[in-house]
Amino acid sequence: MIAASAFRRYASHMNSIDSLQTLATRLAEFVDERDWDQFHNPKNLAMALTVEAGELQEHFQWLHADEAESLTPEQREAVALEMADVLMFLVRLADKLGVDLLAAAERKIELNREKYPVEKARGRATKYDRL
Repeated sequence: MIAASAFRRYASHMNSIDSLQTLATRLAEFVDERDWDQFHNPKNLAMALTVEAGELQEHFQWLHADEAESLTPEQREAVALEMADVLMFLVRLADKLGVDLLAAAERKIELNREKYPVEKARGRATKYDRL
């Protein structure tokens, strides 16, 4: 029998997979309607992703940590839209390269578990090669 919390994580994971696949499909349709696929090679998508990440950072530039955690509703909406741009370019890039983002994230979490063991890394912002 599956524990309730494990089932919720599994169900959430399945919903995320469906959502990412749906988003990838919707983005591909959007791009196809505009004949933009010719511009969506991995290099251009990676560059667009970093540009959008920079635009996201602009919202936090010069803010103190407490200000960054207490955004106004208008600021939060602007940040959400920039986050959406980052997500959409990342999903588009993954789609073009045939990368399963959720599977890659799971692998990366496991690699980070090995690089940052709790007994060495807890409460520290130290890079793994200096722990």
